[in-house]
Amino acid sequence: MIKVPASPVFWSKRMCRGTAKLIVAAGLLCGAAGVHLQAQSNSAAMPFVPKHIYSETADPKAEIAAGLAKAKKEHKRVILDFGGDWCGDCQVLDIYFHQQPNAQLLEKNFVLVHVWIGHFDRNIDLAAKYGVPINKGVPALAVLSSDGKVVYSQGTGQFADMRNMESKSVTEFLEKWKA
Repeated sequence: MIKVPASPVFWSKRMCRGTAKLIVAAGLLCGAAGVHLQAQSNSAAMPFVPKHIYSETADPKAEIAAGLAKAKKEHKRVILDFGGDWCGDCQVLDIYFHQQPNAQLLEKNFVLVHVWIGHFDRNIDLAAKYGVPINKGVPALAVLSSDGKVVYSQGTGQFADMRNMESKSVTEFLEKWKA
């Protein structure tokens, strides 16, 4: 049985060092156990590497114009995706865009244009033009008809918490706004 002193002075001075050592030891044990379990599993866990989605050097106005021309030719709609590579929720949205059935829905019905917003300090005028308040969070989407009219814009940051959403929420979105 361990006697625990009631003195607050003991806890504040001595236990901090001891607690820190205990936490480090526990962390090392957990890390070793994790490596051991990973080595025994059939599939090794791969670290997540953010994908380069949003071009810092692209001319978004030209890309939107090209997207609209392609959409008109192919009878599709345009999705404007405002975000940044630093944004975890934007990364998750991109993953969901590439999963089935979303990839097929996207390919068949939409032209996707990524618009880099920097750290909420780039292409703000474009976001405003299409009714997308990026201050509510990103990724933020707008759907345009092939003639450039806004069909839908995410006015309340619906996908800004994408990491806590499922792929089916993207499927529902694509189904609802497809051409």
